[in-house]
Amino acid sequence: MTARFLTTEAGAPVADNQNSATAGVGGPLVLQDQHLLEKLARFNRERIPERVVHARGSGAYGYFEVTDDVTGFTRADFLNTVGKRTETFIRFSTVADNLGGPDAARDPRGFALKFYTEEGNYDLVGNNTPVFFIKDPIKFPDFIHSQKRDPFTGKQEPDNVWDFWAHSPEATHQITWLMGDRGIPASYRHMNGYGSHTYQWTNAEGEAFFVKYHFKTNQGIRCLSSEQGAELAGKDPNSHQTDLLQSIERGVYPSWTLYVQLMPVAEAAGYRFNPFDLTKVWPHADYPLQRVGRLVLDRNPDNVFAEVEQSAFSPNNFVPGIGPSPDKMLQGRLFAYADAHRYRLGVNHTQLPVNAPKAVSGGQAANYGRDGLMAANRYDRHAKNYEPNSYGGPVQTNQALSAPLAVSGHIGTHEAAAHTKDDDFFQAGELYRLMSEDEKTRLVDNIAGGLSQVGRDDVIEKNLAHFHAADPDYGKRVEARVHELRED
Repeated sequence: MTARFLTTEAGAPVADNQNSATAGVGGPLVLQDQHLLEKLARFNRERIPERVVHARGSGAYGYFEVTDDVTGFTRADFLNTVGKRTETFIRFSTVADNLGGPDAARDPRGFALKFYTEEGNYDLVGNNTPVFFIKDPIKFPDFIHSQKRDPFTGKQEPDNVWDFWAHSPEATHQITWLMGDRGIPASYRHMNGYGSHTYQWTNAEGEAFFVKYHFKTNQGIRCLSSEQGAELAGKDPNSHQTDLLQSIERGVYPSWTLYVQLMPVAEAAGYRFNPFDLTKVWPHADYPLQRVGRLVLDRNPDNVFAEVEQSAFSPNNFVPGIGPSPDKMLQGRLFAYADAHRYRLGVNHTQLPVNAPKAVSGGQAANYGRDGLMAANRYDRHAKNYEPNSYGGPVQTNQALSAPLAVSGHIGTHEAAAHTKDDDFFQAGELYRLMSEDEKTRLVDNIAGGLSQVGRDDVIEKNLAHFHAADPDYGKRVEARVHELRED
C-alpha cells in the first residue's frame, strides 16, 4: 500500500510531525516553523460558538416516504405521490444545557428536520412537546436567560427558573408536560416529535389550510423517572447519542409516522382557542389526526462536527405549498433561526454539504448573493451579480409559495384577540386530569422538588396559584408537597 504523506494546509509535504523546529538541540522554538504555527493556530479555532439553545445535539440521515394522498391540502411536490421518498436529515437536542450537558436531562427535546426536496430544502423545526412556555418571541431571550446559568453563580438557579414562570402563567401547560412522565425520554427513538407551531398548507387550487405536524414514534413511548435520569446522566452523559448511533449501526432503523391536523382557514377566527397560540393544542376531537407518511433514519453522519454541529435549520425555509401562519412565536423564529446560523457559521453556511439544497446543480443556490466569509467559488466567471439583467440569469417565478395571510388594523403592540377558551390554565388542567394517580404523584413530586428550593415566598405563591387555577386538586397537591419539602 502506497504511503500517503502529511501536508500543510497549503499542500506542502511535512517532513517531521513529531518534533518542533528549534534553534539548536534543546534550544528555543523558532518562528519559521510554519507547520507548528499552523497546527496550533488551527487547533485554537476548532470550536465555533455553540448554539445558545439546543447546544447539545445528535443527528442522522434518512428518508420520508408518503403513505397517504394529501394533494387535496397541499401542492408541495415532495408530498404529491404515494410512495415518493425524500432524503432527510434530523437533529435531536436538549434545550437549556451547554454542549457538554447530559442527554438524560429533564428538558424539552428539539426535533429539527430537513427535507432535501426537489423544490429546495424544507426545514421543520419543532420539539418533542406540542406546546411551549411562551407565546410571544419578545419574551424568548428573557425566558432562556432564566433557564440558563446564572451570571453570578454560574449554574442553573431554581429562583430564576420559577420566578420567570411565576410571571408567565401561560407556561403552566408546558410545565405540566415537562414535569410529567414524558419530561425525560429514554432515548431520542422513544419520543414523539411535533412541529409545535401552526403552519399553512395551500393546494393547487389556492385553497389554504392551517396545519399542525405530529410525528408518532413507531418504537413506542419510553421515558425515565427523575431518579433514572439522574443515574443515567452520571453513568453516560452521551446516552441518547450512543443509543441513536448504535441502533442505526446495527440496522435497527428508528421510524416515526407523520400525522397532521388540518383546519380550514375560515374556521380559525371563531375557534374556541387561539389556533396560533403556541401554549395551546388543538384537541383531536375537533381536528382528528390524518396520516401522511413515515420518517425513517438509516444512516449516521460521518463527522459529528461537520454534519451535526454545522447543520442549520430555519423555519423560513419553505417550499411551494407550505408557508407560515400568524403564530407570533413562529414569526419571530423566521428571523431568529437564520440569523443565529449567520452568526455561528457565516453567511455562506448554506454551501456546507449538510445544508446545501439538492434541488439545484452542485448544491449552489441560484441567486445573486456573493462573497462573504468562506464563499465557495462555484459561480460562472461571466455570471452577473445583480438582477434584473440581460444575460440570462435566474429570474423570479411570480408564483407565491403559499396563500396570503389577511391582516387589518393599526400597527401597535397588541395582545392576541381573545377566543372563548383562551385562558392560560384550561388545557393544563385538561392534561392533568388525563393522568393516572401514579402519573399525578410523579408530576407533583417533580414540580415540588424544584419549587421548594425557591428562596422567595411570593414567587412560590404565584406559581402555586397557577396550578390551583389549572385544577383545584393539582394546586392542592403541589402546595402540600412544597410545604412538606420546605419543612424537612
